Amino acid sequence: GSIARCRCDYTFRMATSLLSDRFSAHRFVDSSGFALPYRRLDPFTSRPITSLASPDPVPLVVLLHGAGERGDDNQAQLGNGAAELLATDERRAAFPCVYVLPQCPQGHRWVEVDWTAASHHIPPQPSQPLAALLALLDMLLTDSRIDARRIYLLGLSMGGFGVWDLLVRRPQLAAAAVTICGGGEEAQAALIAHVPIWTFHGEKDPVVAVTRSRNMVAALSQAGATPRYTEYPGVGHDAWWQVWAEPTLLPWLLARQNPR
Repeated sequence: GSIARCRCDYTFRMATSLLSDRFSAHRFVDSSGFALPYRRLDPFTSRPITSLASPDPVPLVVLLHGAGERGDDNQAQLGNGAAELLATDERRAAFPCVYVLPQCPQGHRWVEVDWTAASHHIPPQPSQPLAALLALLDMLLTDSRIDARRIYLLGLSMGGFGVWDLLVRRPQLAAAAVTICGGGEEAQAALIAHVPIWTFHGEKDPVVAVTRSRNMVAALSQAGATPRYTEYPGVGHDAWWQVWAEPTLLPWLLARQNPR
């Protein structure tokens, strides 16, 4: 049993490593001098994006990792199934997008709030990593090959908090969003009621209370929105593994389009 598990773990790590190599490594420095490492995956990296058969711009998908992937190796954020979700041959053929996965440095958070609290208020200013990400997105959106009407945000755990925060700070940015075991400020729900949001949480999450997602969904519904909510019975904090296995996740997300 233990040998089989070791072989399985080794195979998974090798597959993750091979897929991770498909993401090019970058480092963005904002006007304050704050450095944000990030990985980027273009459609069919073996061919430059400019050589795509279709001249149509492609969507931009941003995935925010959790607390355990913080650092400056520009590698850890590709764990937790992110590489497998986005970089397989099948996924890249079915969903040609520009994927951007920034890495939050150690000692920082996407949102500087207490994850264990029952609620929080959005800080007046974004955290340093989130401010750098916003500047990076502004830079990326100057590229006419990216469809500004199809920007999608995904975040898990600490990154789920980051997505809720980003949505409120830039209500017109995202065409749709996915949050996994995160939390936002319920009082701001009306600002983002127009954004299609699919929220996920494990019922038995011991890190971020499941009420954080339930309360955001309730606040959005009260504001007139129709958010999707999936709660996994008996599942703890690592609900993202169930989310990545949802067959309609990327089709649902990428079918949305910002009307502007």
